Amino acid sequence: MDITKLSTKYKVCRLTEKDIDIVLELCMGNPLFYQYCPPAPTKESIAHDMAALPPGTKNEDKYYLGIYEEDKLIAVLDLILNYPNENTAFIGCFMVSSERQKKGLGTMLIKEMIDCLLINGYAFTKLGYVKGNPQAKAFWFKNGFVETGLETITEDYTIVILQRSNESKARQPFVPVRQNN
Repeated sequence: MDITKLSTKYKVCRLTEKDIDIVLELCMGNPLFYQYCPPAPTKESIAHDMAALPPGTKNEDKYYLGIYEEDKLIAVLDLILNYPNENTAFIGCFMVSSERQKKGLGTMLIKEMIDCLLINGYAFTKLGYVKGNPQAKAFWFKNGFVETGLETITEDYTIVILQRSNESKARQPFVPVRQNN
């Protein structure tokens, strides 16, 4: 998949260990996330996240990406293709810089990503958010994700698994509903 097509407005590229400092800076600006998903980020935890793979996946399916406006990192996306099956993409993490939140950027980036995934044959997108995090829940529900009924319990928190079909209702033709008066 051509990752540069994940956004039509912003530059998208793979992040590497040389980018850990700027990723850490972006993460540190989002304390609410780490309040629900401890511990606070470190260079070591970011390096681990850059390489972490779910069971049964391959390195070529993992994209730890930076989204840039000019030379400024504005979002981080951990995207795993073909997980948990071949027609599903999994978002391991998506985080927008704190100064760019609540302005529609995250929603726009997710919409563009979903469009790109659909074009590339991915019918579904899955992710997990930490139960109890109202900001994460509201964001993902607003973007068309629904609960699957699955949860993963860790030592520190519970992860609620969400999914959405990449076929948006907005792409379907509008059919007016006849009202009886």
